[in-house]
Amino acid sequence: MTTAGGAPARPLGFVGRRAWLVGVVGWAATPAARAGGQIEEPLADSVRTALSAAIANNAPPKPQFRHIEERLHYLRWLGAMSERLRRRKPEPQTRVDFLETVWYESKRAGLDTALVLGLIQVESGFRKYAISPVGARGYMQVMPFWSRLIGDGDAGKLFHMQTNLRFGCVILRHYLDMERGDLFLALGRYNGSRGRPEYPNAVFAARRQWEFADARV
Repeated sequence: MTTAGGAPARPLGFVGRRAWLVGVVGWAATPAARAGGQIEEPLADSVRTALSAAIANNAPPKPQFRHIEERLHYLRWLGAMSERLRRRKPEPQTRVDFLETVWYESKRAGLDTALVLGLIQVESGFRKYAISPVGARGYMQVMPFWSRLIGDGDAGKLFHMQTNLRFGCVILRHYLDMERGDLFLALGRYNGSRGRPEYPNAVFAARRQWEFADARV
């Protein structure tokens, strides 16, 4: 695909092992949507304009590839991830549509796709209509105020799959830029718990389940 990349995460070992274990167990033990508590902050006009433009294009999530090898790699990834997601999304076409969109929106935002899948696992447990106690919505648990700040004001659209994934990826990219590439702090900001290890470490742990080592490469 023509866009890719993303900032590397801090090693998990930079916090105490005990804190890491407590964070991962605490998040994994509770399937309800608990995350998505982004805090509304003032946006400079230039930032608001850039973010609005980033979520505006509603092109269907169909990846474009420069070489046949890239397409074959993508198809192998799609097959592997579909098997891993089968328990959570039993219907094959639903899985494919979801994974196609996650791939497209994560690459479009310059994020690691495995990281985005891990974040979705922690945020919503892959539930499209999840709502957190603080009102965050959908797969990536986007707070409704984002619809007012950079969208058309209709928070109901955050339950639409591509809209939710696009908002979530654009917001995470925004936080990553704010934190100068520090993924640990960017994830904390996404969750509204900046500086605390529990949420970033839970996402880092979940990401491992969605990493893909292509045996053909």
